[in-house]
Amino acid sequence: MNFDTPLVLVTGANGWLGYSLVKALVAGLPDCEALRHPQQDLKIRCFVLPGSDEKSLKALSKHIEVVSGDLRNPEDCARFCQGAEGAILFHTAGIIHPQKTDEFYQINVRGTENLLASAHRALVKRAVVMSSNSPCGCNPHSDHLFDETSPYNPYMGYGRSKMQMELAIKTFFDAGKLETVIIRAPWFYGPYQPPRQTLFFEMIRTGKCPVVGDGNNLRSMAYTDNLCQGMILAGITPAAKGETYWIADERPYTMNEVVDTVENLLETEFNQICRHTRLKLPSFVSELALLVDGSLQAIGVYQQKIHVLSEMNKTIACSIVKAERELNYQPMIDLKEGMRRSLKWMFDNKNTTAS
Repeated sequence: MNFDTPLVLVTGANGWLGYSLVKALVAGLPDCEALRHPQQDLKIRCFVLPGSDEKSLKALSKHIEVVSGDLRNPEDCARFCQGAEGAILFHTAGIIHPQKTDEFYQINVRGTENLLASAHRALVKRAVVMSSNSPCGCNPHSDHLFDETSPYNPYMGYGRSKMQMELAIKTFFDAGKLETVIIRAPWFYGPYQPPRQTLFFEMIRTGKCPVVGDGNNLRSMAYTDNLCQGMILAGITPAAKGETYWIADERPYTMNEVVDTVENLLETEFNQICRHTRLKLPSFVSELALLVDGSLQAIGVYQQKIHVLSEMNKTIACSIVKAERELNYQPMIDLKEGMRRSLKWMFDNKNTTAS
């Protein structure tokens, strides 16, 4: 890989995706021929929250610098971007499951605006920003795939915040302030997972994983190294400036396939005894959760389990054709191999999770 710059900036660098990206920048992506070898002596400046553990990042390379700060503080963003003329910025920081819904706007929207304003003043060349499927909501029918022309139809507060973030990014690009690329990622999975993903695996093992409706609703997913490949390609491909790309695994999976794959791997490769049952719920349970979630968020309250339950019967699936065509994106890891690596990391690091 070659960024044509000696410096790369990464926000959220000690998070689930951010840490995976930093590792890929340091060591390359062995499954991707084009990105197998990292850029030599690339300096990586990492932005983390104050009080975060910096040791794991600094242990990756002598070329890593860690800056602590908060996206909500413009001075912190300016300090992070200082002296970064010509650099590539990867913005993975954000909030998905807050305590109060106002944090969606303060972090995902205002925080991104603060960061891009600082990047513009520092003459950063390009910002590759992580968005989500949520600005587009749920697919209108079961065989529909989102693409980059799909209209906004944001799902709850998180989706609205990511939509507002995308619109702000486009404003920066249209004004000629800096090159931008928006990456839309669906549900992702892989090593360095947070406790919520470990809980998902444990629910499958104990037979308590909810399957709402018939379980045949499709979900696009992205193994973290596939997602890192897409982000890096967006950073180094000249024609990507100003564009938006969906990045995911090669194809969507049904919820039944996701649960069955994890269960099979737990038993056949990790010697776990699984219950082989599901917590089967009628589809209206998700619709009820949707009403409750909407009512709570309307008064500023966010309940993670209710929100997740509201999505369990939905199809959220995308096409990656544009990324394949314009970025030469080639997702190399499928669900089985990705979950195998995720589970191996979990069992090898039982007391270690990303922030």
